[in-house]
Amino acid sequence: MSIIIPANSAAGGGYEVSNSLRFNSGSSDYLNKTLGTPTLATKNTFSVWYKKSKVGTEESIIFANGNAGGINPRADDKIQFYNAGGSLRTDRVFRDTSAWYNLVVVTDTTLNTADDRLKMYINGVQETSFTTRSNPSQNAASNLGTATAHVIGCNNDPANYFNGYMAEVCFIDGQALDPTSFGEFDSDSGIWRPISVSGLTFGNNGFYLEFGNSGALGTDSSGEGNTFTVNNLAAIDQTTDTCTNNFATLNPLDMARWQNNTPLAVLANGALQTGIGSSEKVLLRSTIGVKTGKWYWEAKSDGVSKMFFGVCNLKSGTDANAPHSSSDYVGVYYYEATPYYAYYSGGGNPTNGIASISSGDILNFALDCDNQTFYIGKNGTYMNSGNPASGASGTGSINRLWNYASSLFYINGFTEMFASCYVSSTSGSGTAQYNFGNPTFTGTDKSDDNDRGSFEYQPPAGYLALCTANLSETNS
Repeated sequence: MSIIIPANSAAGGGYEVSNSLRFNSGSSDYLNKTLGTPTLATKNTFSVWYKKSKVGTEESIIFANGNAGGINPRADDKIQFYNAGGSLRTDRVFRDTSAWYNLVVVTDTTLNTADDRLKMYINGVQETSFTTRSNPSQNAASNLGTATAHVIGCNNDPANYFNGYMAEVCFIDGQALDPTSFGEFDSDSGIWRPISVSGLTFGNNGFYLEFGNSGALGTDSSGEGNTFTVNNLAAIDQTTDTCTNNFATLNPLDMARWQNNTPLAVLANGALQTGIGSSEKVLLRSTIGVKTGKWYWEAKSDGVSKMFFGVCNLKSGTDANAPHSSSDYVGVYYYEATPYYAYYSGGGNPTNGIASISSGDILNFALDCDNQTFYIGKNGTYMNSGNPASGASGTGSINRLWNYASSLFYINGFTEMFASCYVSSTSGSGTAQYNFGNPTFTGTDKSDDNDRGSFEYQPPAGYLALCTANLSETNS
């Protein structure tokens, strides 16, 4: 089982996308714009790169004209595109929250063949099998791109808010383009990747949202002046998690649980914030697992009750045991903001050298896969005098936390290690925010040795952010 898929692991090179915009349903994020007279009402093309943070929920990417035209990932995780009185709904489901998808939808109602009037492409490949399909009448007017209100990130109600990331949002008014106008297959890997759209003609109602201006996130870069109004989004929602450098998040598809039948962990802010809504115990792992190299990430606690921070392997959570009674975890466990104990593969609960945490403290994590050691700090100071850069593990009983990390690499043949978070709400509630280099909390301006990621504290020398650009270089 590999968490990282090939489509997000390509080596660097070619066109690079610098920014995306993170949408969160809990804060009702969306963009809106009322467009003018279109260049041509019967032909248009919409392209977006997106990464989901939730599955099993009805969401909206773009909608227009009282929901008569738009794109919505459905609660069954299929994709529906409807426009000009027609509709396509995929047979396939799209549930990979670690993946960036390129979705291109094309409307051309002038065509004689009815099945050609609406088209959908995913990662450069045309979808041809649909659960439901209805075709527009010939020469029917498009709803997308007409002189009406448009919203991105929800529908017109507004409702069905999108959870995740969008990049390279393009609308072409008056042309039915192939996906090769927006992407190409890499000649070495065969992976679909973005290309520059700067040479395209966008038309009267066309727009290109690249989210490069943190102070004006709805800015249209097409030259047509169709800038969108920003609603409930902030500068912190401009991210560097993109279709050319994919950062780790917590994985909503990988919830191991110990109580009740349905995992109730609450993920928000691009799957970087976690809490819990009921009496439940849930383990969450990161979307990126590693077995070589040195890696750094952070978490911000609000003084939550019963929360574990640390690392685990793929075996973790496959039995009925919580971290403190299992042999598949290394980390620290806090009980109502008080340091409860550290535990490690083989069992045990040393308490020497564990720092207490308060609301707003930043926890620092440094995982050295090459030397099979693990370090935890608070506000830039590593517990028990550990030093990730030099390899010093400190003294005292918490030293076993670092030393016993090595056995996690060999349990049942599983070699990948994952950042992890264990949440229990049996005696309280709360949240924690994770930062794998793509932060949800402010004040972050420290990058790794490769000038990637944005952290509150300087990553130790040699330790990198968990993103695919760094993975490509580490594994090359």
